[in-house]
Amino acid sequence: MPTVAVVYHSEFGHTKVIAEAIARGVSAVADIECALIDVDDLPRPVDRALPAEWDVLHDADAIVFGCPTYMGSVSATFKAFMESSGVAWGTQRWKDKLAAGFTNAGGLSGDKVNCLIDIAMFAAQHSMIWVSQGLFYDDTGINRMGSWLGMQAQSDDGPPDQTPPAEDRRTAELFGERVARATVRWARGSR
Repeated sequence: MPTVAVVYHSEFGHTKVIAEAIARGVSAVADIECALIDVDDLPRPVDRALPAEWDVLHDADAIVFGCPTYMGSVSATFKAFMESSGVAWGTQRWKDKLAAGFTNAGGLSGDKVNCLIDIAMFAAQHSMIWVSQGLFYDDTGINRMGSWLGMQAQSDDGPPDQTPPAEDRRTAELFGERVARATVRWARGSR
């Protein structure tokens, strides 16, 4: 059965809310599995080898990467994860997997697109195939950020049970469904 891994960093819980919504969207599609992984749970490489906890990423058909946008880029914790993946990069272990990305920030813009560009470039370094947002914005608040490269959310200065808003959570679920459907098609064609 095809698998989508959603790997994320969330400092205050807001980005985790979006990661969970994406995972719900993935799980809403039949015949697919979803793994939700906090980068803090992935140990650093040891002697140029990635520990067994990384196997879920190696075995996944698609990986959705996400983190908060800090200072117009990925968070330092997520950057450390990216750099740790160099062991997999060296063997092109993730080559031809699908990839997608999401981010969340306090600001309405917050230069989130640059964070998504960083994530997309990271996926390209791994020779992955990128899946874009694919959702047109509408008057219900779906894709209210008007993002095309990946999924964007915005959190006000409140607790994660209140923000990001419902529209962003629903956009994340629809994004997860899009990635899941693409993964099913991609995996079917490769087997």
